[in-house]
Amino acid sequence: MVTSLPINLPRQLRVSDEQFLQFVNANPELRLERTATGELIIMAPTGSEGGNYNFELGVDFGNWNRQSLAGKAFDSSTGFRLPNGAIRSPDVAWVVGDRWDALTLEQRKGFAPICPDFVIELVSESDTLEDLQSKMREYIENGCRLGWLINPKLKRVEVYRPNQSVDVLPFSTPLSGEDVLPGLKLDLRTIFPD
Repeated sequence: MVTSLPINLPRQLRVSDEQFLQFVNANPELRLERTATGELIIMAPTGSEGGNYNFELGVDFGNWNRQSLAGKAFDSSTGFRLPNGAIRSPDVAWVVGDRWDALTLEQRKGFAPICPDFVIELVSESDTLEDLQSKMREYIENGCRLGWLINPKLKRVEVYRPNQSVDVLPFSTPLSGEDVLPGLKLDLRTIFPD
């Protein structure tokens, strides 16, 4: 019989790259991130509804990516080592092909030392909006060129771009991949019905 135990970590606990990798390898069932300051973040599993939304977003994005052949797409279980040292796992991520191809095979196998060109974060029941907004700013500060923070409860999307203020759009406005993801159009009403 498997027993679940809560994990309580001291807020001041900081882990090195090596310690983080050891913790991840010893606990493959956990979804983990590490901040730039070494704080370990253990993320709650996604609820069923949120998991469905994540899947549907991934399908739509994956279909575009398969047709465009412009880069590599990743799901929420993928960790990226950002330039600031954080290891983050967006709900959906994409890296342009040339940048991905420049990584060594060894770099691709681990937490790739690259900030995605595009990310999606989906606000779930266990998330705080402020934490995800901070995470989105971190992606942009580390080289991300376009990010969507999707909030199903408020039926809105915050669009993040470098050196621009955040745009807030209702679900009724189709999302565009702009010049980062040419040809991508996404109507969130097909994924998040009223």
